[in-house]
Amino acid sequence: MPGPYRRRRVFQPPNFVNFKPSGIPRRALKMITLAVDEYEAIRLADYNGLDHTQAAENMGISRPTFSRLVEKARNKIAQALVDGMELIVEGGNIEFANTRRRCLDCGDEYLSPYSEKINDCPECGSDNIEDIADNFIKKKNNENKRGDNV
Repeated sequence: MPGPYRRRRVFQPPNFVNFKPSGIPRRALKMITLAVDEYEAIRLADYNGLDHTQAAENMGISRPTFSRLVEKARNKIAQALVDGMELIVEGGNIEFANTRRRCLDCGDEYLSPYSEKINDCPECGSDNIEDIADNFIKKKNNENKRGDNV
């Protein structure tokens, strides 16, 4: 079993975490999981158009590691498209640079550094704030407590 690997830096949590073919119930679909670090590799290389060296630096990993990560992500996305599978984005050994926070009262969303703790919504002053990155971290911690591999 390989040892622990370096956490991969992710700019911010994904906006969407579930993709499925239209018109087919979820219960009828096979599922494939794209780790958050694989999502970030696709975002940097294919969406932002960075070369593998620049993208690897952004994620705090080596260029060969980044290349393997993006290749694995592309394969999973191709499988989901060709075989009509549900694609779920979750998991991975990650650390977020930024997070999206959402006020559950007024619906306002904003991006801020993950390390910065915000108690009140800048729009309406409510303290009913959801931290999107925390949702990923808490889910990962719960999986680790159960003994699941992430």
